[in-house]
Amino acid sequence: MARNYVTLGLTTSLLIAATVFSTALLSTPALAADGQDLTFQGDASFNGPHGGQAIKAALVDTTSGEVVDMQSGTVSADGDPAFSFTFRDALQAGDSYAVDYWIDSNFGGGSVGTCDGMQHDHQWHIPIEVGNGATTHVESHAPSAMSPVCASFE
Repeated sequence: MARNYVTLGLTTSLLIAATVFSTALLSTPALAADGQDLTFQGDASFNGPHGGQAIKAALVDTTSGEVVDMQSGTVSADGDPAFSFTFRDALQAGDSYAVDYWIDSNFGGGSVGTCDGMQHDHQWHIPIEVGNGATTHVESHAPSAMSPVCASFE
């Protein structure tokens, strides 16, 4: 009877080892499927019109409309890049994204700290292409390409 116990113990040990090994193999694709970083920057063309002004950026999943992450900062008066946001592990292959951002410019009115209409606060909606690795997207100041985005910050 002791011999059967040892055989059963060895068989059980081998089954446990095989289960642990196969679980480790199955979990490897999950690690490879982790999100990719997105660095979103504005070049020095933002310095003159917006230097020293607050900026907020939201990474949006355009399929669901969900805001994935939101960050804020200040536009540099003389730096290049004028602003930079990194959304860590946020992009998933096969998904569709955009960055909505606005600068609290308050040209001709508006309220400090509030996303006002485009006549007061400059704002943009920028589609992002997901690559096979970390992505860096650099924007230039383009007032003619503005789009209302305040809903992403409510």
